[in-house]
Amino acid sequence: MTPEGRAYRLASIDMLRGLVIVVMAIDHVRDYFNFGGEADPMANPGIDAALFFTRWITHFCAPVFVFLAGTSAGLMTARKTPSALGAFLFKRGVWLIFIEWCVVATAWSFAPWGIEQLDGRVGVVMQVIWAIGASMVVLAGAQFLGQRVCLIIGGAILVGHNLLDPIWPATSGVFDTGHPMWVALHAQMAITSGPFFLAMVYPLLPWTGVMLLGYGTAPLFQESAPRRDARLLVWGVAATAVFVVLRGTGVYGDPNPWQVQDGAIRSFIDFLNVTKYPPSLLFMLMTLGPAAMLCAAADRVPDAIRRPLIVFGRAPFAFYVAHLYLIHTLAVVFGAIQGFDVREFLTYSFFFPKGYGVGLPGTYAVWLLVVATLYPLCKWVAAVKGRRQDWWLSYL
Repeated sequence: MTPEGRAYRLASIDMLRGLVIVVMAIDHVRDYFNFGGEADPMANPGIDAALFFTRWITHFCAPVFVFLAGTSAGLMTARKTPSALGAFLFKRGVWLIFIEWCVVATAWSFAPWGIEQLDGRVGVVMQVIWAIGASMVVLAGAQFLGQRVCLIIGGAILVGHNLLDPIWPATSGVFDTGHPMWVALHAQMAITSGPFFLAMVYPLLPWTGVMLLGYGTAPLFQESAPRRDARLLVWGVAATAVFVVLRGTGVYGDPNPWQVQDGAIRSFIDFLNVTKYPPSLLFMLMTLGPAAMLCAAADRVPDAIRRPLIVFGRAPFAFYVAHLYLIHTLAVVFGAIQGFDVREFLTYSFFFPKGYGVGLPGTYAVWLLVVATLYPLCKWVAAVKGRRQDWWLSYL
């Protein structure tokens, strides 16, 4: 795993990042194309295995993406002073929050003037870009404490935040506007402010812990390749084993305990169905553990798979923004082909008209189309970032 391109980039990190954003697109295509349009099909106790694992595999995306954002920031310490790094992280964090509010929010709804189902308010969905941006703002100050302290704080947040489960105010989800803003630190809720409806999908506290943990583990990625891979493998296996033990015993780590169901498959599904909003300790162990093992084996992935993933991983921002607009545009076109009024698709996918959509095979076909369509864009962006050092490229 040798550095490639910019001095703080590692091909293994880029490959893993590329893999998770490509997998992420499956979930968003499912949102806009699959029959039913459920915002979170995991909440359906009767979910079939194919749909469950289509959703479950995308659980790896946000934790890995946020963790690697912290790791990349940690690798920048080799070329930036704490003051310069703090200024960069703060500005980039604010920039990402702006992008979430003003660019990504419109991609989700195609209704920047307001959404009928929200009483005409402008919908702003605060998801992973918001979580990364806000966590970067926190990291901008926390990094002055040093990487080891950030590692300890991040680990403490991830291990301990589920202690808040029994005492934190309970909400009914992203449409619940009956709570003060601070509740959004550890629970989904909504905030209405003037013409805006802010859906706080990603509670900030645990995601900040992931960012700090990623920053604190950056020195691991600066070690020699054999030592780094060996340690990643050990930590990955350990995290996965702890997940299995804690989930199996139900001692701690998730507010949704599993139960033996009717049949082995249903029991296995319930075992894996841990809490994402907010992400529980078990959710993080289940996702970051296997991700660490995969990162340890990144150099052994065949080039035919590895190199395209690196391309996507070096242009994640461009892919993320473009794929949302592309998917929603394709949904509008497909809805018109199915005979629906185009205006019915100028809203969130879970408000799409009944009868619209395709089955899972069609969903995966659209996903492949989206990934193939965006590859040339990502290749061009990655090439530009590889040969130029302009300051503004660090914000893309």
